[in-house]
Amino acid sequence: MACPFLKVLLVGVSFLGCLYPLVDFSFSGETREQKPNFVIILADDMGWGDLGANWAETKDTANLDKMAAEGMRFVDFHAAASTCSPSRAALLTGRLGLRNGVPHNFAVTSVGGLPLNETTLAEVLQRAGYVTGLIGKWHLGHHGSYHPNFRGFDYYFGIPYSHDMGCTDTPGYNHPPCPACPRGGRPSRNPEKDCHSDVALPLYENLSIVEQPVNLSGLTQKYAEKATQFIQRASASGRPFLLYVGLAHMHVPLSRTLPSAEPGGRRPYSAALREMDSLVGQIKDKVDLTAKNNTFLWFTGDNGPWAQKCELAGSVGPFTGSWQTRQGGSPAKQTTWEGGHRVPALAYWPSRVPVNVTSTALLSVLDIFPTVVALAGASLPQGRHFDGLDASEVLFGRAQAGHRVLFHPNSGAAGEDGALQTVRVERYKAFFITDWPRTKAASSRGVTVAPSWRFAFTELLLGFRRSACSGGWDRKLSAGPASSHSCAFHKDAVECSIL
Repeated sequence: MACPFLKVLLVGVSFLGCLYPLVDFSFSGETREQKPNFVIILADDMGWGDLGANWAETKDTANLDKMAAEGMRFVDFHAAASTCSPSRAALLTGRLGLRNGVPHNFAVTSVGGLPLNETTLAEVLQRAGYVTGLIGKWHLGHHGSYHPNFRGFDYYFGIPYSHDMGCTDTPGYNHPPCPACPRGGRPSRNPEKDCHSDVALPLYENLSIVEQPVNLSGLTQKYAEKATQFIQRASASGRPFLLYVGLAHMHVPLSRTLPSAEPGGRRPYSAALREMDSLVGQIKDKVDLTAKNNTFLWFTGDNGPWAQKCELAGSVGPFTGSWQTRQGGSPAKQTTWEGGHRVPALAYWPSRVPVNVTSTALLSVLDIFPTVVALAGASLPQGRHFDGLDASEVLFGRAQAGHRVLFHPNSGAAGEDGALQTVRVERYKAFFITDWPRTKAASSRGVTVAPSWRFAFTELLLGFRRSACSGGWDRKLSAGPASSHSCAFHKDAVECSIL
């Protein structure tokens, strides 16, 4: 049991959260070629339409829009899952949940996390001489060896899971509204089903809890300070660095202090979007001041907006899934409709990434792992299959195409968690849906029911306008090895049932 204690010494300790931990920024070994730094910023529950550069109706992302003008914007970029933990696991491993063992979210009570036989991006770069830091949300296990400090991160400052998974003294905007932490050990009165009133939300610095419950109104500024400190110290040391920032924005609860700070009292979501944009701007400014020409900054999101939160949720832009919503469903987070996994994405690297370019390449959060590993001159872990690809050629303007085929797993909306539910093939997307309630009920009685196949085909136009079927389809679509199909035409999709 000596090994974890040695790791703690290497990670460093914090003194009441006031002093920066003793991360070893010193460089040892020969200096060959200067390796690039990486800053990966992952927004939480941000919609494709929340980025002003994507959607003209959005006016709250001045810093991100500036980054888009100074770099590359991806309009066909996708999360690897439509909910938190699976998407983050995919980013850090380059593998879908069926491979990396994280097909669903972890809870406050979860004792496990990202399987220990998975190698994270931080571990790969750490072995390549990088100093690594994580600021913000982790959500891949918070006990023992699943803690970020034991998964490749030299420094960690943040909340180990979503910030709605614990009570605070100043609860923010949420649907349903959650009460503050109970006083004097008394249980909360009539807590809502989705409120965690029995656990005060913790804020960690490495292995120490430095604040509990978290003061959400001051969290953004703390993240900004810790991120800029890390960049400053790492840059001054001469060592290459990886900084992964898991934002709390735009996940609920949204801070109640925000609207009063905005002229005219803007609605909470717009105010929170501006606060997030300001935080990203501060990080980018620090990069520009310290390591501008040798730092690759990648901004994207973990999944689409949480539509059930009503006005506290973001915008899917044009991907409204009108066929799905007419059936009473949601087209956003937790689903495999476009609004659930198509996310904003920007790449910024002066002198390397072309300026003011919009890419239509089909790319994914899965691609971050192999791309960063390649740019760092490191090697991919051996003996495993990766679902992402090295997107360097696209980033540097030397190629236009990304994936030809991209799978999307079920993320809680229906069916088995992690099971592949849709496939994107170039400009087309197919949904495979089974009668899950009937199949599950039959299975519980020991009865085997053959799944009913249903494919919904949607042509994804490069202009990202919803496709319209005006009385016919201009090409034949193969839905499988069946000999006949029954198709019903809808405004946004062609639904074909194999007979």
